[in-house]
Amino acid sequence: MIGFIGGSGIYEALDLTDTSEKRIETPYGEPSAPVTIGELAGTGREIAFLPRHGRNHEYSPTTLPYRANVFALKSLGVTHVIASNAVGSLREELPPQTLVVPDQAVDRTRHRPFTFFDEGMVVHMPFTEPYCPDLSAHLAECAREASDAEVVSGGTYVCIEGPQFSTRAESEFYRGQGWDVIGMTTIPEAKLAREAELCYATLAGVTDYDVWREDSEVTLQEVLENAAANEEAIKETVDRAVRTLDDSECRCQSALEGTINTPSEAIPDEVRERVEPLVGEYLDGDR
Repeated sequence: MIGFIGGSGIYEALDLTDTSEKRIETPYGEPSAPVTIGELAGTGREIAFLPRHGRNHEYSPTTLPYRANVFALKSLGVTHVIASNAVGSLREELPPQTLVVPDQAVDRTRHRPFTFFDEGMVVHMPFTEPYCPDLSAHLAECAREASDAEVVSGGTYVCIEGPQFSTRAESEFYRGQGWDVIGMTTIPEAKLAREAELCYATLAGVTDYDVWREDSEVTLQEVLENAAANEEAIKETVDRAVRTLDDSECRCQSALEGTINTPSEAIPDEVRERVEPLVGEYLDGDR
C-alpha cells in the first residue's frame, strides 16, 4: 500500500475506486483525519490518503499529530509514503509553480515530538539521507513525465517552526547557507517515517519567494493561489508515480536494524506494547 500525505481534496482527483474511510486510534492519539483508502483504477494498488492539516486545515504546523499520522499509515500496511508540501523559494532560479524533490533537510523546529522512542527505549537512527533516494528519483522522473511544470531534483528544505513566516533577516540567513526551499512540515514527518521503516519522499510546490527579495512579502493569498496552481501538476505526478512504482525493497525498510541502544530486557512492557508495530520483529523472542 502507498501512503499519500497532502492537502485536503487532492485524492478526489485521483482515479480511486472502492473507497472507504478508516478511523484509527494510535498510542499517539488520533491522526489529522480518518484515512481514505481506495484502489487506483486499473492498477490493483491501494492508496491511503491522509490530509496533513485535517479536512478543514485545523492543525497548525506545530500542533499537527505527526506521530499519529505516520503510525496510522504504518499500521495499515503502508510501505511507501509520498508527501506534498507548499514551500517558499530561497533561490531566484526556483520561481513560484516550480516543483522540487529535495534530497536534504535542515531542522529549525523547536516544539514538536520528533521520535516514537522518547521514553523507556532509545533508538539512534541514521538520518544522513532524510528522503528515500529511490523513491525521490522515481518521483522526480514522474513529475517531469506527467506535468508541464519545471521540476528540480535535489535541494535542501529548511523546516521552520511557524506558523509565522520568516523575518527578512532569517530568510537572508537561510539563503546565505545555500539552502533552497523553506517550509513548515517536512520535519518531523521525514524523521518519523524513517523510524517506521517507510520509504518517504516529498514533492514540494513552490508558492512564493519567501521574503529575502526586497520586493517580496509573503501573504497567505499568494501562497494559496500558487498552491492551487501547483495542485494539478502534483496530482498528475502522484498518479503516475503510484502506477509505475516497482515493488523492490530498499534500505529504508530495514532502517531500525542495529539502532536500538536499550537492552531488550530493560525495555518496559508498556513501551514494548506501544511500539510493537514498529519494532516487533527486532524484539520478538528477545527477552
